[in-house]
Amino acid sequence: MTPLLAIDTSAAHCAAALHLGDRIVARIEPMAKGQAERLMPFLEELLASEGLVWRDLAAIGVGTGPGNFTGLRIGVSAARGLALGLGIPAIGVSGFEAAGLGHPRPVTIALPAPRDHLWLQRLSKTEAGAPCLAPAAEAGEVLHGPEAQELVRAIAEIARERAATPQPRPAPLYVRPADAAPPRDPAPVLIG
Repeated sequence: MTPLLAIDTSAAHCAAALHLGDRIVARIEPMAKGQAERLMPFLEELLASEGLVWRDLAAIGVGTGPGNFTGLRIGVSAARGLALGLGIPAIGVSGFEAAGLGHPRPVTIALPAPRDHLWLQRLSKTEAGAPCLAPAAEAGEVLHGPEAQELVRAIAEIARERAATPQPRPAPLYVRPADAAPPRDPAPVLIG
């Protein structure tokens, strides 16, 4: 099978996996910041370790979140740009779908969120409920998401399954709006 590259930058890491048909090679590099500068060299190093170049790829899978606002935009933008440049599909996979891979349905998936909260989504055999943010203490019985290396492996597996059918362009999955507030000062008056 032709190789598929999976990317995840939804948390404080760069994670990538190569689905090579008979095996998946995954790497993770923890980082609090610097994903935008590190992602492309990180991916090139992974490809080179397996004797591959960009043109060898058949598709790109990308984790769409939920997660870090900036990290999601970095990963999704990189996947879409690479896919466009290489003429291959980009396939978005939510963290909920990746965490639920291989588990019987229905199941409620919990992914870590800031400030002692969890992102939750109920997955049935045929559909996914609306994701929500809940205090960790009120989450109840849930399946907690895997570590980053297992998450990116699951993204690669799901993307491989979907690669044969047309997919929508990947887009970040935002459970809630960004924390950024608009400026309080009025906009300057332009003199023409």
